[in-house]
Amino acid sequence: QQRAAMSQSSYDRAITVFSPDGHLFQVEYAVEAVAKGTTAVGVRGKDVVVLAVEKRSYAQLQDPRTVRKIVPLDDHVAMAFAGLTADARVLVNRARVECQSYRLRLEDPVTVEYIARYIAQIKQSYTQSNGRRPFGIASLIVGFDVDGKACLFQTDPSGIFSAWKANAIGRSSKTVREYLEKHYTDEIADSEKETIKLSVKALLEVVQSGSKNIELAVMHDKQPLTFLTADEVQKIVEEIEADKEAEAKK
Repeated sequence: QQRAAMSQSSYDRAITVFSPDGHLFQVEYAVEAVAKGTTAVGVRGKDVVVLAVEKRSYAQLQDPRTVRKIVPLDDHVAMAFAGLTADARVLVNRARVECQSYRLRLEDPVTVEYIARYIAQIKQSYTQSNGRRPFGIASLIVGFDVDGKACLFQTDPSGIFSAWKANAIGRSSKTVREYLEKHYTDEIADSEKETIKLSVKALLEVVQSGSKNIELAVMHDKQPLTFLTADEVQKIVEEIEADKEAEAKK
């Protein structure tokens, strides 16, 4: 056991060196940093995409508008993240520049898959070079392509990206993902209201203090990202609680 610990300590100092059993420890540590971040949920409906994130409590004198976990990348693409906020800011800025560069080069808006791949490629490049460390964030990227198709992609610190119908990242993401797997259906995806409610229900699995600690944003085709107000989120939470009470009485 002591030899195994010594072996790990010697291999986790360099990002480009594999351990004998095939691990890149710095990448795994970056994944752990994501697991300590606030929970984020993304759900793809037929005509809407929804991002819901857990809000940490703010300092009394802090302006909450400066602490965002959901950010627009372009008019039709947005991202939620879990992990190190400073790392996310760097990736968000680079992704925004790429969105505008793509538009200038091709005279078309960027596709959601393209920008997800672009972000994943940046992350992967930071796992292969000396003098760098991996980005300590995972992201959920949502938006609409030119044909009106709703998209949801996830990226992680290793540079993997994949498409999802619904997914969660951050603290207790496994619990939230299991809830989504159990309750997501095509019938729910067809309804905008039910898609939004599903994202909030999933987040409430790990957020105990209700609506005041939930930030919610929705996007429709050819419309910019819209953040729901605290009163609108509270109304959704009350509806969910009323539904639970009605089911309990049956």
